[in-house]
Amino acid sequence: MSRNGPRKMLRISLFFRLTAAALVLIALAGGAFAQSQLLNGPRAAGSVGERYDGLAVVRSSGDAALVDSINTERRKVYAERAQKENVPVDQIARVYAAEILKSAPAGTWFLKEDGQWIRK
Repeated sequence: MSRNGPRKMLRISLFFRLTAAALVLIALAGGAFAQSQLLNGPRAAGSVGERYDGLAVVRSSGDAALVDSINTERRKVYAERAQKENVPVDQIARVYAAEILKSAPAGTWFLKEDGQWIRK
């Protein structure tokens, strides 16, 4: 086995643990994710979307204060989880972004990393 084999297995294992942890946190609807339900109306209207990095974004005349508040809470959750798991914050945020995409209502806009918008 190459020297990188154990590292690769550790990264894969860590990814699955992070995914499971994200599912648990979202299922509990704690903090930022309970607040995310407040975005359902603006999401349906298309004025607020979600980003590839787990943050909400104002699309057009959306409630910037609400989005800022939710993103502040999300950043706290991501930072705490990253510290606990000893991984980069952006790695945690991307796991959460995937879960947000799954749980967001139909019609929600998502900004992909390449700058393209897609609608669920």
